[in-house]
Amino acid sequence: MKTILLTAFMLWSFQGIKAQNTIKMENQTEIAAIRDAVENYYFKGIYEGDVLLLGSIFYPGSFVFGDVKGQPYFKTVDLYLDGVKNRQSPKDSGKPFKGEILNIKVVNSIAVAELNVKMYDFNYRDFLSFHKINGKWLIVNKMLTDLSE
Repeated sequence: MKTILLTAFMLWSFQGIKAQNTIKMENQTEIAAIRDAVENYYFKGIYEGDVLLLGSIFYPGSFVFGDVKGQPYFKTVDLYLDGVKNRQSPKDSGKPFKGEILNIKVVNSIAVAELNVKMYDFNYRDFLSFHKINGKWLIVNKMLTDLSE
């Protein structure tokens, strides 16, 4: 009887380990997809001033909230993209640009990415909310603040 119970417990334990590994692997796949979106659409779009590329990673109607130099900041994604379009890109400015992913958390079809973006004379901390829609990770909300160095 003890042998049967021990065998059943071990089989149950191994199932749990396999399920945890599957969840971790799935999360790693999703994190990699979000990392790709941030690096190849978000950072690249900001750096080059490419609003088509940058806009393709945002869900239509998204909002951008935060503060810059202590002042409240609020724009629709369309107004935000218009600002990117009408400013000199970091690439063309010749000033340093560095985008860094600090953290990505994924739960089912939602995720949050914490980023640091240094450009012009700013050091921004961005929090991007993602939602997986039709198999693609899209930014549904952006929050930002500038940090004193």
